[in-house]
Amino acid sequence: MIRHRVLFLTQRGQRHQQAALEAAPPELEITIRRDPPRDEILRLLPEMEVLITERAGVVDAGLITAGRNLRLIQRLGAQTWDIDLDAARQAGIPVCYQPVRTCVLVSEHMLLQMLGLTRRVRELMRVAEEAGDWGQPPRRCDEDYFAYNWSGRQNLGQLWRSTVGILGFGEIGVELAHRLKGFECTVLYHKRHRLPARAEADFNLTYVTQEELMRRSDTVCSLLPYFPETDMSLNAAFFAALKPGALFVHCGAGAVVDEAALIESLRSGHLAGAALDTYTYEPIRPDEPLLALARDPMLNLILTPHIAAGASAAERNARAGDYSNLRALFAGEELQYRLV
Repeated sequence: MIRHRVLFLTQRGQRHQQAALEAAPPELEITIRRDPPRDEILRLLPEMEVLITERAGVVDAGLITAGRNLRLIQRLGAQTWDIDLDAARQAGIPVCYQPVRTCVLVSEHMLLQMLGLTRRVRELMRVAEEAGDWGQPPRRCDEDYFAYNWSGRQNLGQLWRSTVGILGFGEIGVELAHRLKGFECTVLYHKRHRLPARAEADFNLTYVTQEELMRRSDTVCSLLPYFPETDMSLNAAFFAALKPGALFVHCGAGAVVDEAALIESLRSGHLAGAALDTYTYEPIRPDEPLLALARDPMLNLILTPHIAAGASAAERNARAGDYSNLRALFAGEELQYRLV
């Protein structure tokens, strides 16, 4: 069997690397590296038929020239502004991207969280389920009669045209910003390295300091990864600096949130609501104080069991899709999501 040599560059840890290798077709001989130095990439590239870059990483003219045997540059993700498409075009090398299914699903989940909080859905569910005495007898609805807002709620917000701040803007952030365009939101973002101007224009993004993002955002979306420097970094000082009445949504690494500080901010009323999908300890502990808080729907707290990226058979096999264009290339079939 002919084996095709592939260089797979990633910024992700060992667990994700192993999943990528296990999903690879047997005809691929994969060399995977996490954030290698440039000279190592230049040394490896001449022997490779395919370069896979996961989510981000500069692919400039120098690397493209070094890849004299490249037949495909495949970006896993929707961020392509750090690939020199003109150089690839001149070299005759196809460039494709591929949306990351799990990142799309997490962005959908964050929309669910935001909408659930702004509309206080847990509180409204309780109101509907109680079916209490609201000062008027139930009547059959028709064209002219209906009891709109029979509970007299006055505390509902809206996502439309609100200001959303995204902390930790990577692949999920891109997918979330794409979906927020339909809500006409003002989207602020902060990350260690600012995006190119054309990327900001594509997604109507405004780069700000973390302090400004905290001060201006109606909803703060945390997608921070775990590093020693982010451990418990979303602490009491962080929550105190948020706009009074802000909402907090978290699908980043669990241990970056000081959950005790979050609880205090909710109890004090400084935060109007919070939604979490990840936690400091997982599975969540039976004595976790967040659980007691969540039993009161009036506190507007939504907890989900670290499942934002999906849980169907399609998600379990998602990494196999990373290689769909490689299979097409070697079978002489049309490439998908082609840029060059």
